[in-house]
Amino acid sequence: MNGSDNVRGADNQQERLWICGWIAGFVDGEGCFSVPIFRNHKAKLRWQVQPTFVVAQSASSRDVLEELVRVFGCGKVYVNQRHDNHREPLARYVVNRFADLRDEVVPFFHEHQLRTSKRENFEKFVTVLRLMEERKHLTISGLIEIAEIAETMNRRKPSEFLRILRDHTPTNSSITVS
Repeated sequence: MNGSDNVRGADNQQERLWICGWIAGFVDGEGCFSVPIFRNHKAKLRWQVQPTFVVAQSASSRDVLEELVRVFGCGKVYVNQRHDNHREPLARYVVNRFADLRDEVVPFFHEHQLRTSKRENFEKFVTVLRLMEERKHLTISGLIEIAEIAETMNRRKPSEFLRILRDHTPTNSSITVS
């Protein structure tokens, strides 16, 4: 994007605003804020919450995703082969490190607002990050609260996950991890 190393190093305010506006629009179309919850037998509650910000493109557009790495100063680009009718591999810019999400991604999108339904998903994502910062994900009641939020994001179909979570976690909701 016009040779800048990152948004903070943009040559002028107009270029910085253009880059930030472009990123917000790009993420509105191609980005995803999600909150996967998966089994982790090493965790006390046997479940792990992994908030993730992803932007996907075909591999031929990988350079655009590499620009996001430079702008945000975090995240990585991964390329995966597809096993569907697409001829080209899929490239994904992924940020899932909690501190990067909290300190880089969230402030960016608070300053440069999304305009589509992704804005509502982003706000739910921020709520989950706040709950995790309060260590709520380390209690059964908090994990269920986060799962209920996650189930409303990204037009997900209702699943049996919450029932499974309630049925297969320890019954003592006071269990916490320090």
